[in-house]
Amino acid sequence: MVRIEGGSFRMGSDRFYPEEGPVHQVRVDTFWIDPTPVTNRDFARFVRETGHVTTAERAPDPALFPGADLSMLQPGSLVFRAPQRREDMRFWGDWWHYVAGACWYRPDGVAPLSDDRLDHPVVHVSFEDASAYSTWAGKVLPSEAEWEFAARGGLEGADYGWGDDFEPDGRRMANVWDGAFPMGGGDGGGFGTSAVGSYPENGYGLSDMIGNVWEWTDDFWTDRHPDEAHKPCCVPVNPRAALAEESYDPRQPAIRIPRKVLKGGSHLCAPTYCRRYRPAARHPEMIDSATTHVGFRCAWRMPVASGKVEAAPAAGKGDRNERNP
Repeated sequence: MVRIEGGSFRMGSDRFYPEEGPVHQVRVDTFWIDPTPVTNRDFARFVRETGHVTTAERAPDPALFPGADLSMLQPGSLVFRAPQRREDMRFWGDWWHYVAGACWYRPDGVAPLSDDRLDHPVVHVSFEDASAYSTWAGKVLPSEAEWEFAARGGLEGADYGWGDDFEPDGRRMANVWDGAFPMGGGDGGGFGTSAVGSYPENGYGLSDMIGNVWEWTDDFWTDRHPDEAHKPCCVPVNPRAALAEESYDPRQPAIRIPRKVLKGGSHLCAPTYCRRYRPAARHPEMIDSATTHVGFRCAWRMPVASGKVEAAPAAGKGDRNERNP
């Protein structure tokens, strides 16, 4: 893991989407975070050792989806499929499909996971799956504030994790959509996850904080950040959004499923459609949802009662930019 020295930073943004504001001062304590998202290789070991069955491998509970077509409530997950014709671009439902059988080891619902994708981020994992993995690993999921602080890489107020220029000197800095979304993207018209570490690290030595896959955090969703503290003494320290009831989707009042905050954007974020490939960007996701572009990474916090610096699980001590062995 990588040790991130605690400190203060300006969380959020007022230059893009309303849910990212208001910008406000926040302070976090020192913590450790994984240098990459959890990979298929990592997750496979977890499943072998625990027998964990993911949310996507279990049939949804009909009681949570009143009025749903029971024939649709079978094990599966959401899969992105680029439209083949422009008339199939009317709304997002034309490219997102609930695919029976889709899960972490069968990402498209058809073909099994290939060896050349073992070092790609695991996907089709719900919040429950990510939490189970982090517990098994002796870690936790990061808070939204911790995640954003780490993603900024020490750059105060920059739009991206590497500065204010999306492609500095024409260099591609993250796995995000290339081309006119959703009609095919990436080099040669392809799209999808990439092996972790394929793009430049940020200032803290972290890979794929931006793009590739959205990442779960442990905060419940709120429609906006809290207002700026009026006095230095009142700056939030290690803030957490902990009220599940306030995270329900008001557009679906019959579905009482809490939502958590996703961070970082994914390979499906495009300059022409979704500019959420930034540290401040945030998105709500129901805790039982699993999709083809959502993964996670773990964090670790020093036990408060210990009063001394300890090593993170399977890690040594290090400075902010030092990768622990």
